[in-house]
Amino acid sequence: MITPLDFPKAPLKLKRKNNQLFVWCIIRKIELVLTPEEWVRQHAIHYLIEDKKIPIGLIASEYPIVYNSRSKRADIVVFNRDKQPVIIVECKAPEVPLSQSTMLQIAQYNSELDVPYLFLTNGLKHIVCKIDELSKEICLLDELPTINEIGLK
Repeated sequence: MITPLDFPKAPLKLKRKNNQLFVWCIIRKIELVLTPEEWVRQHAIHYLIEDKKIPIGLIASEYPIVYNSRSKRADIVVFNRDKQPVIIVECKAPEVPLSQSTMLQIAQYNSELDVPYLFLTNGLKHIVCKIDELSKEICLLDELPTINEIGLK
């Protein structure tokens, strides 16, 4: 279940209870069952904080969104200091390929949040997109930009 991921090593706090593994979420401040998707989500959170230097207070996990009158939850949303969303992160389990349906899912979230950056990951593969504000064209990036480029500072 604990698949090595293509993220820097994260200081996750794991705990075993009754033969089940849990992980501490530093965003939600709760213990969560360590599913394969949660393994990826927690690594992505630590990547944003430790490697991209995004302040923890600007990150939401399991962020609620209403799309077509249905309640949805974005895995991770990063906000700027004006509390405007700037990045949506969609996490999948390592065995789930990043596909057209994954892209459609994050696009639906973005139709409500209108962010400039999308980050899709299954922990093994990452897709980073920048959306042009005017033309709405999608440009693939090699990695998430720095917090200065995103406009968080």
